[in-house]
Order: sequence, then structure tokens, then C-alpha cells
Amino acid sequence: MQRLRLKADGRIVELRDGQEIPLAPAQPVAAPPCAAQPAVRDLRRRAQLTQLEFAAKLGVPVETIRNWEQGKRAPRGPARALLAVIAHSPETVFAALSSEPTAA
Repeated sequence: MQRLRLKADGRIVELRDGQEIPLAPAQPVAAPPCAAQPAVRDLRRRAQLTQLEFAAKLGVPVETIRNWEQGKRAPRGPARALLAVIAHSPETVFAALSSEPTAA
């Protein structure tokens, strides 16, 4: 029975006699679709926020931020758009997200 392990950097290795033997990828690894978008970790650090604070400001679970930063998941749809706007004007976005909506 072959034992495989997925490494944090996306490589797959075979475990044999306590050794990790790299396996050649079956297909070339493509760049993620959001490669042109600034990294979530960079945005968060530029805003000088912890993962917990950043998650609270965006209204998402902290696990979501961790998954984005570790490359386990990529932001999609509205989250991706919001992160793109944060990259250009973080103060404006955070001010808008923290303000209470007014009753009409």
C-alpha cells in the first residue's frame, strides 16, 4: 500500500521507510486565478491587523482568513471584489464597513 502526503506547499510526497520521496506532478501546476490580486496576508499586514481583527472587519470567520493566507482556499465573488477595493483604499473600506447603516 502506497502512503502519500500532501505538503503545505502543494507537493505530494510518498512515505517510504520513514523517508519522503517527491512525486512528479501529473500536470504542470498552474498559477491560481487570483495571482494578480494582492495576497490577503499582505493586505492584512499593511492594515496592521491580526487575523482575528481582519476577519471581524470583513465579517467572515477567522478560519476563512487563515485558509486564504495559507493558500488552502482562494477568495471568490464578493470577497475577492472587496479585497481588491481594500488594496486600493483600505481606510475607506474599513470606515464604510464599521459605520452603522442609517434607517430610511
